[in-house]
Amino acid sequence: MNIFCLVTGRGNNTLKDKNILPVLNRPLVTYPALAAKKAIDNDNLYISSDCDKILGAVSEYNFIPIKRPSSISGPDAKHIDAITHGLSFIENDRNCKVDILVVLLANSATVKSEWIEDAINMIKNDNSISAVVPAYKEQDHHPYRAKKLSPEGDLVPYFDFGDENISTNRQELDDNYFLCHNFWVLNIAQSIDKLDGFKPWVFLGKKVKPIIVEGCFDVHTVEDLEKTEAWVKQNIINTDG
Repeated sequence: MNIFCLVTGRGNNTLKDKNILPVLNRPLVTYPALAAKKAIDNDNLYISSDCDKILGAVSEYNFIPIKRPSSISGPDAKHIDAITHGLSFIENDRNCKVDILVVLLANSATVKSEWIEDAINMIKNDNSISAVVPAYKEQDHHPYRAKKLSPEGDLVPYFDFGDENISTNRQELDDNYFLCHNFWVLNIAQSIDKLDGFKPWVFLGKKVKPIIVEGCFDVHTVEDLEKTEAWVKQNIINTDG
């Protein structure tokens, strides 16, 4: 199977240069890049960005740069546009059809190479799987416990529960999982080629399997950088490259 990596990260962020800010003296983007490098053939590594500094941060690790156009690089840009642009570039560059695309977000260092390997193997063993993503269990913020504001400014539920009895005890609710959004492993034929998955992430397809983790996060603030350093130390992530 043709398996490729695509790291994505744009330069226009609220936290200036967040994707290349130092985490234990190494640019943030190098952590997902190195995790992918250990799991994927070194010839199949790509990075997409509108920012030359981000592209250059992983050049020493043999990542092939994809300069993203400004039209899909602004604050309102959709991730699917960066993915499809990068996928098209890779297939034209290599003159082949990509079977599995590992998409990693440049602003998340909470990635382990073994998670990527496990996800790839799951799709290899079952080609009906459309995507494999890390997810973590979280009952406190269960959607049944969430509220939104009505036009009148009242707190109301998102769902019409009808006559269904909904417990106020979180432990009695169905297990609830959130996607980590640090990486997605996509079976292109079942995901990107169809774009028929569950909203809002339709590009993941309809058969999404989880890699259950304790919880991961990405960087949006300086405090997130500090949390990231603590996570890297706790998980003994190799920073030698």
